[in-house]
Amino acid sequence: MTKYVAKRILMAALTLFAITFVLFVLIRIMPGNPFPVERMSAEMILQKRLELGLDKPILVQFADYLKMLASGSFGNGTSLYNGAPIKPIMLKCLENSFKIGVISILFGTVVGLFIGIVAAMHRGKFLDGFCTVVSILGVCIPSYVFMIFLQYFFSYKIPFFPYFFDASNFLSSAVMPALSLSLFAISTVSRFTRNEMVEVMNSDYVKLAEAKGLYGWQLMRRHVLRNALIPIVTVIAPLVVDLLTGAMVIEKIYGINGVGKLMVDAIAGQGVDYNYVLALGIVFSALYIAIMLLLDILYGIIDPRIRLAAKEG
Repeated sequence: MTKYVAKRILMAALTLFAITFVLFVLIRIMPGNPFPVERMSAEMILQKRLELGLDKPILVQFADYLKMLASGSFGNGTSLYNGAPIKPIMLKCLENSFKIGVISILFGTVVGLFIGIVAAMHRGKFLDGFCTVVSILGVCIPSYVFMIFLQYFFSYKIPFFPYFFDASNFLSSAVMPALSLSLFAISTVSRFTRNEMVEVMNSDYVKLAEAKGLYGWQLMRRHVLRNALIPIVTVIAPLVVDLLTGAMVIEKIYGINGVGKLMVDAIAGQGVDYNYVLALGIVFSALYIAIMLLLDILYGIIDPRIRLAAKEG
């Protein structure tokens, strides 16, 4: 198992390095200017390019950028927040997105699993059809539409929650965006849970367990859920990254100072802040790779066949 984990960690590190290199090169060769040209003269822009080392060969720039990353810094912005250091601003935005994302993940996963299990246990009956309709609606309705619906009824008609995000009243402010973001997770998890459980329930070993008198929740826990868990975990992993990194439209609508809004501001500002775009791209990639690495390790824990293959390898 140790060798299996070490291989996955090495692959994750190499993948992140390759992504960082590709992102860096693509952003450097993009047309346009990373500075607010409307407020700067040609001489000022040239001076700024010299200060940032943009006149150097691209491989030299990349090596300098890797040294800066190794020191724990992402450098400064070029147009956003008056060129302030990126790291403290990005960490604050990540904190806001992370808090709301964790609530969305927990709520969406628990509710989705519950709906999927109920649908599987009552397959072909009314509850199965009702849960399926709920899942389809969750996929069809965009999260930002649901967010506007919640704002209208629970902030405007019934002023129960704040209309816009208030960091000083986080718990109350996080309810509506977390519910909106969890809608897609609920639908996805419930559908996959239901489908995988039905497939497992139709297998020979489950039918044998039923013939021996094992029914209900005991059958689900001992034979069905464990074998259906790997595909379910697979579909949850990408959702975790999406929810942790925030939703751009939701954060814009609700005024959340998160990484989704930060990315929009970096792209749609007076000048595209390439340093913020690059830093956020690396962070998003690192989070995704970390989640997939954790997923690979969980595979080894959940599925004994993977542990056996790792020992033989």
